[in-house]
Amino acid sequence: MGRHRTDDLDGGYRASEPPPPRKRSGNGRGRVLVPLAGAVAMAVLLGVAAFVIFNRNHDCSSGKLPLRVVATPDIHPALNKIAGNYNKAMHSIDSKCVEVTVAKQAAAKTANALAAGKMPADFWVADSSLLMESMRQTSAGKALPQVEGSIATSPVVLAAAESAAQKLTGTLQPSWSAMIAAANVANVDGPGKKVRVLALDPQKNSAGLAALLAAAGTAREAKQDKALVGALKELSGQLAPDPTALLASLTVKSSRVPVGVTSEQAIHAHNAKKPEAPVVALYPKEGTLSLDYPVTILTKDPAVLKAAADFKQNLTTESAGKILRAAGFRGTDGKAGDALSEEKGFTADPPTALEPPDTATVARMVQTWSRLNLGSRLLTLLDVSGTMALPVPGTNMTRMQAINKIATEGLALFPADSEVGLWTFSTHLDGRDKDWKELVSVGPLSESIDGALRKEALATTFSQIQAKPTGDTGLNDTIRAAYAELTKTFRQDKINTLLILTDGAGNDDPDGGVKNAEILRYLKKTYNPKRPISILLIAFGPEAEKGKRQMDALAKATGGEAYIAKDILQVRDFFLQGMERRLCSPNCDG
Repeated sequence: MGRHRTDDLDGGYRASEPPPPRKRSGNGRGRVLVPLAGAVAMAVLLGVAAFVIFNRNHDCSSGKLPLRVVATPDIHPALNKIAGNYNKAMHSIDSKCVEVTVAKQAAAKTANALAAGKMPADFWVADSSLLMESMRQTSAGKALPQVEGSIATSPVVLAAAESAAQKLTGTLQPSWSAMIAAANVANVDGPGKKVRVLALDPQKNSAGLAALLAAAGTAREAKQDKALVGALKELSGQLAPDPTALLASLTVKSSRVPVGVTSEQAIHAHNAKKPEAPVVALYPKEGTLSLDYPVTILTKDPAVLKAAADFKQNLTTESAGKILRAAGFRGTDGKAGDALSEEKGFTADPPTALEPPDTATVARMVQTWSRLNLGSRLLTLLDVSGTMALPVPGTNMTRMQAINKIATEGLALFPADSEVGLWTFSTHLDGRDKDWKELVSVGPLSESIDGALRKEALATTFSQIQAKPTGDTGLNDTIRAAYAELTKTFRQDKINTLLILTDGAGNDDPDGGVKNAEILRYLKKTYNPKRPISILLIAFGPEAEKGKRQMDALAKATGGEAYIAKDILQVRDFFLQGMERRLCSPNCDG
């Protein structure tokens, strides 16, 4: 519609009425200037409209709205870049422009802060839903908000120095089964002779937890549970603090080829720094689990919630995806960018995905790892009764020599921080009334005793022990004394065990002493599932089967296990079975 005359606009005339004709210029310049002036006016009007429309969507008239994001170190640089672009685009919420800041913090540290009731940010990008599932098993974690989707993925893979990868051909085919075999402390003649496996702590690193779960799932399907325990026991002493340190360790020259477990993106980040020795990814043939970078919105502020939702939506855009792929991440669909090309040591197609474990499985494996890392406190009772001097049919050894070899084999499985001691038992060993004698006190294997390490003292003592030709077997009296000693000196930070090595003839005490029924009553009464001390009993010899029933009863009274060795080499399996049983204690039998 037309605009009416005012004193200020349109020269005093209505826009709907034509102005009086003007005198033409003689040189014709007016014909050029009139359309040009109209174009300029139109451009100005369009500019004003565009400004109004832009400001309507990017209105910062009420200031800024901070959105604090915390992310794991691996994805932090990419998110920081995405946030910078987001801030430049002036996203407005209720007349305030959202200002995103991205802090860097390990997922485990953020999880611990949340468990302690602290709110480190408004918006959290962890590296794995597995970590979230693990957290939800704690009392503090139950109140954690639900995850709101994933923004990227990175498969967990094996890794080796590019220069060493060729040496693995024929020794270690990339698989979780091969990794377990190489790390299994009991598999002395396996691939571990040529390969050293490094791991990330599952309690501190999500890639380490994913690797543990992938390996455990594979082991269960292949019925390799004992081998898994042996591998985990070994790996607990081969941990790298973070992916950077692990990947650097892979390039150190060694007599055994080092192989590690980390995320695909960590390998990309390592190689992007152009190191002298690049690393390549080795994809497990069974498939693998992936880090999935879940988003959790922590804030409860209504305005910040709107900002969080808007930024979360922005993370799903193609421009954000391009930044993430350039940083070595895959999309949520598994698709990779140029950063993960075959020329750079990767496989562009996503590896086979294993079925993610349920919450109960995650919790069980976290508990297993925690118990394995408690360390061991072991008091060994060695039978030196007269029957131990008898020969073992089909061998050139006496029972004593065989048992000593079993002990040496078994104790070789324990790391230096284990606490071990040794008593012998027969009858009248330490005075008239004692059927046992302490030869080496319980303490760390790495501790010095009279100028020698306890580990060396144990080996020397075992080699020198002789059977007492006239000695009987005061087993029950010895068990009662040893169990009482371990109960009194119980260590909460250790797995406390009473190990009995015998030829299996049972209790044979002419002086009477503690009877079979009495020792069972004592053990059942004394055993405390909150402070468990388990009996691991290993017998070797032709008479072992005679006492198997009582052996089983003694062990089961304390949540332990009894074994009869047919072959000395079996002992490593027995020790691993004992370790495996201690991991489920006190609920191993239902």
